[in-house]
Amino acid sequence: MTDANPSRTSSPSPPLSLAEVEALARRAHSGQTDKAGRPYTEHLAAVAAGVRARGGSDEQIAAAWLHDAVEDGALSRAWLDGAALTDATKDMILAVTKRAGEPVEEYAARILATPGALLVKESDLAHNADPARLAVLDAATRERLTAKYARVRGLLRST
Repeated sequence: MTDANPSRTSSPSPPLSLAEVEALARRAHSGQTDKAGRPYTEHLAAVAAGVRARGGSDEQIAAAWLHDAVEDGALSRAWLDGAALTDATKDMILAVTKRAGEPVEEYAARILATPGALLVKESDLAHNADPARLAVLDAATRERLTAKYARVRGLLRST
């Protein structure tokens, strides 16, 4: 499977505003919780704030709000294809969306090859690996996730 989707076309309507994207992400992930039992939307808000603080564009901030929507099944790929978002935002969302059975090296390479996606993933990793966030997890989960995030960080820096 390739990243290219020849049937995808840009939406003829103007892109959703950041406020609209945030509201959409909050609705799509409503009721979901993270591994610590916190509302999942707190993670989305933290990733979006991290992208903004790192000087990210509106397209990157929109991608941050929606970075897990397709992967988590909160929104479908078909929805994303037709969404009133820029192609750059859609590309970033798809770049950071993990695919079943995909080697982590391929995942990291896709992020690095997609303009703007690295900043979104760096903000995601920063929040995921926040010691305060990890501290509430059991030791085995904390160790597993710490190693997982370190491996992805290493791959994103080594290329």
